[in-house]
This record gives sequence, structure tokens and C-alpha cells, in this order.
Amino acid sequence: MSNEFREAALNYHRYPKPGKIEVNPTTPLATQRDLALAYSPGVAHACELIVQDPNEAANMTARGNLVAVVTNGTAVLGLGNIGPLASKPVMEGKGVLFKKFAGIDVFDIEIQQDDIDKFIDTVVSLEPTFGGINLEDIKAPECFEIERRCRERMTIPVFHDDQHGTAIVAAAAVDNGLKYIGKKIEDVIVATSGAGAAGIACLNLMVSLGLKRENVYLCDSKGVVTKERNVTDPGKKSYEQDTDKKTLADAVKGADVFLGLSAPGVLTQEMVKTMADKPLILAMANPTPEIMPHEAHEVRPDAIVCTGRSDFPNQVNNVLCFPFIFRGALDVGATTINEAMKVAVVHALGKMTHGQPPDVVARAYPGQTLQYGPEYLLPKPFDPRLISVISSAVAQAAMDSGVATRPIADMEAYQTELSSMVYRSGTLMQPIVVQAKQNPKRVVYAEGEEIKVLRSIEEIIDENLAKPIIVGRTEVIKALIEKESLSLVIGENVELIDPNHHDRYDDYAKLYLEKMQRRGLTPTTIHEDLSTSPTVTAALAVEIGDADAMICGVTGRYLNHFRHIVDIIGRKQGVARLSAMSALILSKGTFFITDTHVNDDPTAEEIAETTCLAAEAMRNFSFEPKVALISHSNFGSLSTPSARKMREALRLVKERCKDDNLMVEGEMRMDLAMSAELRAEIFPNSKLVGQANLLVMPNLDTANSTFNMVKNIGDGVAVGPILLGAAKPCHILTTSASVRRLVNMTALAVVNAQAASSE
Repeated sequence: MSNEFREAALNYHRYPKPGKIEVNPTTPLATQRDLALAYSPGVAHACELIVQDPNEAANMTARGNLVAVVTNGTAVLGLGNIGPLASKPVMEGKGVLFKKFAGIDVFDIEIQQDDIDKFIDTVVSLEPTFGGINLEDIKAPECFEIERRCRERMTIPVFHDDQHGTAIVAAAAVDNGLKYIGKKIEDVIVATSGAGAAGIACLNLMVSLGLKRENVYLCDSKGVVTKERNVTDPGKKSYEQDTDKKTLADAVKGADVFLGLSAPGVLTQEMVKTMADKPLILAMANPTPEIMPHEAHEVRPDAIVCTGRSDFPNQVNNVLCFPFIFRGALDVGATTINEAMKVAVVHALGKMTHGQPPDVVARAYPGQTLQYGPEYLLPKPFDPRLISVISSAVAQAAMDSGVATRPIADMEAYQTELSSMVYRSGTLMQPIVVQAKQNPKRVVYAEGEEIKVLRSIEEIIDENLAKPIIVGRTEVIKALIEKESLSLVIGENVELIDPNHHDRYDDYAKLYLEKMQRRGLTPTTIHEDLSTSPTVTAALAVEIGDADAMICGVTGRYLNHFRHIVDIIGRKQGVARLSAMSALILSKGTFFITDTHVNDDPTAEEIAETTCLAAEAMRNFSFEPKVALISHSNFGSLSTPSARKMREALRLVKERCKDDNLMVEGEMRMDLAMSAELRAEIFPNSKLVGQANLLVMPNLDTANSTFNMVKNIGDGVAVGPILLGAAKPCHILTTSASVRRLVNMTALAVVNAQAASSE
């Protein structure tokens, strides 16, 4: 791990405020009446209702959506027994995953207690506060007893993710893999390397699926767990065998399945050779597995290999299940997470790979096999179906097994609501980033002499998002790299175009003159532009083919950059005018707004064209556009020029957009766009269903002001501006762009370039 990465990680936790989480109110507290309702005397009525019916706590408080992530820090992944205080960043991180993937709120609770009885008493005493308990990073064998006794004493779900999260995903891989190769789980022999909490939990769940204990050879650091060893650990003891097998090599011989949760390289090629026909190998040690997939395939081409790594097929990643298990359990008020619920997740994960994955998943993993088979036994972590498929399976299993206290009456409506949470979770960029990593393209950055551009490029290189090219003076950039102790090396991990000294200068000048000679530019002014305007150089690099996409706008005026892009790169065929769209990720959803930066008072025709381009661009983010044409008028209620313009734009959108199924409606006020209920009262025949997510504004003032106001008041995360209609991939940012926005826009530019290269 590099010093640069270490500093980046520390700064990530330190800024903009310490830690990764905070608590925000969900109700208004602006007036004396609000205060009276929230606290005394109004709060007394909520308390009295809970006294009468304890189940009302889920309706009167946040308890029904609140999970405790609890640890004593005795077995933190990769760090060992570092104690509760040092484990807090990990627990906050787990809370972030809960929130981002499933909308679940978390309090992380680090307990200074190694005594099992006292630790259990502490956890049990938390029950009135939480809807569920996620035990985390507690060492074995204590974790088994802690979970068992907490479950016995508590009437809310208690789940040790280190055990069961890994177990569920691993079992899904085994179950799905065995089905593919035509073996029955009750007939297979399993050799296991690793007898900790996760290893034992994997075996226990596989036994629930039909695996026979007598067919399991469990190996720890001392070899096969046999009866003659007289082990005392109850988890190990349940799998001890009366056998003369002593070593992992003995156990693996003839085995159908290898289950690895131990150490790098412990499974050798010689061992793999001795396994049964069509072996299924789960090498889950991280970051280096027990055997690398290519090593296994070299000696056994018929092997199916799973690892814990994202850069190989079949990643066993517990993020595929734990947020969604709690989501389903909380939503039905489950009193526990039982075996039936875990088995339901195993089968649901397997079934997800049998159908066609969503387009966003296919685009995120170009060139990979996403058809049920040896390289697709598990869904991808960013599959938007996970929350609806897994959570509803858990909820249904909880109801069927009798542990649900608040059964769901309409499962179809529940699944629809779950699906909508994907787009309220702030995961907008995830499929874009994943897709960019599959085939990084050359992206040129006009403002290479800006330190935040250089810092963003460090992240881009670290994440393998793009092949960066920077425009700037060699001596200036080298000085900045040295001063800021950056890991950038010109000519190795980043390329440089020095406007004053580069081999292609004459070619750039010739192309620029061809583009501009009928616009009053002379060879002298051409030289001046190439020397003083890095955006000109960057745009020429894209146009001539030295780069696949460009990013600019971190300094200077937006329209100055825009002018150069129009002059050099131009418009796509059939596009009359370029425009810009910006996205805002808010707690209430993700919204796209046009035209935030280019056209000051667009015509109805221009608005219609922008709307069609924006709707098409939204699908890159796996959003189905729901378009509202915004006005001060509602469906013909006023006849001002701007209202008539938006009314005409609606007609033109319906006429010109190629998508007959596009949901578009207008003209309407913003409050009607945001509220389906209010819209139904005013205009019950609206073709727009639900809340609009593409807000098309009548002019630049409205669009830009709305975007900036909501971004700041709503504490939103901005993506963009996204330039629409350019002939080649390019985006103009603003001077307020952060390093994260530069990284996000790079990923989008790479995806745009991937699409352009395939056309």
C-alpha cells in the first residue's frame, strides 16, 4: 500500500468533517408548533401509543429502520485484535454500506468488553433501540456463542455477517455451480481450508442445503480435524472425522468442492490435479486467494473457480446479501433471521444469474460472460435487481416461516418500492465507474497545471478508470508533482502534451487552421491560441485522434471553453445545437436538470432536442426518464410566451423523440412535477407516472439557479455538467468542480468514448 494511498485514505476520513456518518432529522423543526409536536407535549401521545401497542414503535420512531453494528474489535478483517476504538472506522464503513445499498440507518456501537457474558448482556440491553443487530468482527469461537445466546434472548434479528454473509454467497455459488455441472449436493465431497467463523458458517448452511457432514473434511492450521485430535471448539468438533487423512492434500484428493477461507497459495496445482471431475473451487482468501484462477485452469480446464476478488468472475462478496437481508427482515418486523430466510437468499442469488441481466449490468462488464455458466454463478454487486429480489425473498421467507410481525400484503407493490430505492441511494455513478474500468480510454485534461486536476488523476490511475493525458508546461507540472509529492510519472502512468514543445504541434496547427481559417484566424493567431488556450490543444487532441475524450472547465468561463469545443469538435450529425444537463444526487432521489449552462433562452425546437438528448443520456445511468417540462403554467392554465413555448416543446418532443414509450408531460409547475398526488388532483389524465426525474427548464436562468440552489440547500452531490450533442466525447466542468466530480466525469467520458468506438 503506497504512502499516497495511505494519505488519501486518512484525508477521506478526516475531511470535510471527521468520520463517514452523521445524524440528520427527518421532520421539520422550524416553528413553535413543530417543537410542541416533536417534543413536549406532543411526544407524549406517541409514547402512550407504544405503551398500548409495542408494535407501534415501528411507526412512531426510527426503530424499524435502525440497525446496530456491534463489535468488540477482536477480529477486524486484515488487522486482527485491534480493539473497539480502532475498529470504529470499519464499523462506520459498514454503516455507510447499509445506507447506500439498502437505505438502512445504522448506529455503530463499539464495546470495550472481552468477557462474553458482559458483552452479551450489553447487546441484549440494546433491544429497545434497534430493529436489528449486526455483529461484526468478533473472533471465533466466542462469536458463535455470542450470536447464539443473543438470538435466544432477543426478539429482533441478530446476524453475524462475518459468518452468515459470506456463508450465504458462498453457498449460492456452490448450489448454482453444482446444478450447472450436474452434481447433487448430497453426493459431493467437500474439502475446507479454514475453520474460523466464516468457514464453519459456510459448512453449516451447505448442510442445510443437503450436504452430508460425513462428506466434509475440515482443515485448520494443523491439518484435517479428526476425532483423534480431540478438538474442543464446538464448531470444529461438529465436523471431526474418523479418518486417516491428515493434511489438506489428503483432504482435497477426490473432493468435488474446495472451500477456502484461509491463506494465500495453500491450494497447489498438484492438489487441484487430484480433485474429482469438474471440481468447484472457492478460493476466498483476500487479497490473494488460496490459488489463482489461471493456475487452477492450467492443470484443470474443467474447474469452476470463485474468489473474493472483483477482478475475477464469480466474486463471493457479502455485499450481495447483508444489506438486503436486513432490509427484508426490518420491513416485515422479523423477530429473527432464521435458516429459511438464509436459504431463500441462496436460491434467489442463484436464480438471478439464470435470466438476462439488466442492460446497465451488461454495459458495466463488456466482454464478460453474463450468461449462467462457469463464469457467471453469482450476480454482480451493482446489479440493481438485488434489493428487490433479495429483500422480497427474505420478507416472504420470514412470513412463510412465521417470524414476521408485520406481514406485507402486496408483495408486488413492495418490490416496486424496493426498486425505486436504488435511485435514492446515491449509487448513481457505480455502474458507470464499473463500466469504465472494463476498457479504460485515453482522456485528455486541458488544465493539467491545476493541482486538483493532478490529484484527481492520481485517483483515476489508482482506480484504473482511464489513461490520462494532461496539457501543460513540462517544467510547471513536474514542479507541482514534486511539491505535492504525487505519484505521477510523466511518460509512465500519465502522458503529457506541452503546448509549446510537442511532436504533433505542426499537425495540430494545420488542423486548427483548417477549422478556423474562414472565421478570421490567421497563422499568427493560431499559434497564440495553441500557446495560451489548453482547451484548444485538448480539443485538437481528441479531434485528431490522440485522445478519446476530454475534460476541461476547471478554470475560466464555461462559454469560452464551449466556444472552442463547438469550433473544433462540433456537433453530432443531426444535432442543431449543443446543450448541457446536470445531475443532483439528493436524499429524496436523483434528478437531472436541463439546460444548466449553454442556451440562455432556447426555442421550443431547441428545448425539444435537448429533452431527447437528455433522456438518451440518462439511460447511461440506468434511469428510465420521467420528463417534466417546467413552467409557471399548469397544462394550459396561462398563455404567456414562456408557457406557450413549453407547450409547443411538448408537442415537438412527442413528434421527434425516437422513443415512443418516453414518459413526458407538461407544461407544469415544479410542485406538480415533484408530487404525483398533487398532479393527479390538477390533471388526472397525466401521462407522467410518479415523481419526475428529468426537469426541463424554459431558460438558462431558471435551470442554473434551480440547480445551484438545490445543490446547496439540499446538500446534494453534483454530477456534470454533461455536454449533450457533441460529435466526440467531451465535458466542460465548472470552477467549483471537486476532485470527486472530476473522477466521476472522467468515468462518464470513458463510457461515452467506449460507446463512440463501437458505433
